[in-house]
Amino acid sequence: MQLFYNPNINNTETSFVFDKEESKHIIKVLRKKESDILFVTNGLGFLFKTEIALASDSKCTVNILSFDKQDEPKFNLHLVVAPTKMNERYEWFLEKATEIGVQEITPIICEHSERKIIKTDRFQKIIESAMKQSLHYYLPKFNEPILYKDFLKKEINGQKFIAHCEETDKKSLKNKLKTNTNYTILIGPEGDFSVKEIQLALDNNYIPVSLGNTRLRTETAAVVACHSVVYANE
Repeated sequence: MQLFYNPNINNTETSFVFDKEESKHIIKVLRKKESDILFVTNGLGFLFKTEIALASDSKCTVNILSFDKQDEPKFNLHLVVAPTKMNERYEWFLEKATEIGVQEITPIICEHSERKIIKTDRFQKIIESAMKQSLHYYLPKFNEPILYKDFLKKEINGQKFIAHCEETDKKSLKNKLKTNTNYTILIGPEGDFSVKEIQLALDNNYIPVSLGNTRLRTETAAVVACHSVVYANE
């Protein structure tokens, strides 16, 4: 099944018109025609079965034949991950975490961060593409970058973890996870969190955890953490 995404389609209407850019892609690139079936999600859990009524490359119009709503996950995973020096690595993380089942992502700027400028528009498109490819109907929320110390001031419910590489007393993430709850996991930059940043997290009741016996890159650590949470809740 090929899945399309448009945040504006909803279950209160009987028809929907795609914008000019997406209409051109559907009609000119994909060569869809009238009476063809399109499956569309709005990223809010809905899957719409639609039929092309007007095959126009400027305003492709579909009739909504039916819709279903996927149950919301019983857990919420928020990955808080420092940007990587190479954008491609962060893009890979966004794609894989979306495929696996993350619900929210926030880039954090840390003391050792080498990249502090984030291309949020491009990252958002990667998340949307990964959602469609993996046939998810909920679009992960991607937040604007925030300073690490400012993020820690936020009131957060559920389990809170910080994964770091310092040789201190840490527990395995998989052994600390409860099920069907909220999770917030901090992942640092290539140079790891500073000692001061780790202590600040501990002071804010974050649990220090290990993601395995090997030293992982930032993007790999984030994907491992994501998989651990999703797997624990299956």
